[in-house]
Amino acid sequence: MAHAPDILVTFALGSCVGICLYDPHIKLGGLSHILLPDSTSQKPVSTPYRFADSAIPLLLRRMESMGANRRFIKAKIAGGAQMFATVGNASLSNVGQRNVMAVRQALAKLGIPIIADDTGKNFGRTLYFNVEDGTMRIQSASKGEWTL
Repeated sequence: MAHAPDILVTFALGSCVGICLYDPHIKLGGLSHILLPDSTSQKPVSTPYRFADSAIPLLLRRMESMGANRRFIKAKIAGGAQMFATVGNASLSNVGQRNVMAVRQALAKLGIPIIADDTGKNFGRTLYFNVEDGTMRIQSASKGEWTL
């Protein structure tokens, strides 16, 4: 969680998904690094910030407690690559796709629109989220750099 002019960063997004939530009216941003789609297999959930179904609602609540208004919050997402294309285990080879689907579902359930998306493909990313203006800059060792 940060206010302008801070920049939030998450490194090495492979099959993981980075979620940037932003309220432009108060220049408050939040970033979550999702490792897995859902927490239902972990009882009790000792690490809720790792899972799309638990981390995103927690991040939203924290932003709202700091003055953000859900009506103004927008999302940008990146990551969810297929990093294990040669693995025979289907649950490992499509975890990136499952993470993206779970993130989309969680955001839709909360009424948060996704306004920028750089997901899928087969390469890792580092995400820089500028809380001053809400831009998301992506760097990839193999693909270069771009801004959403």
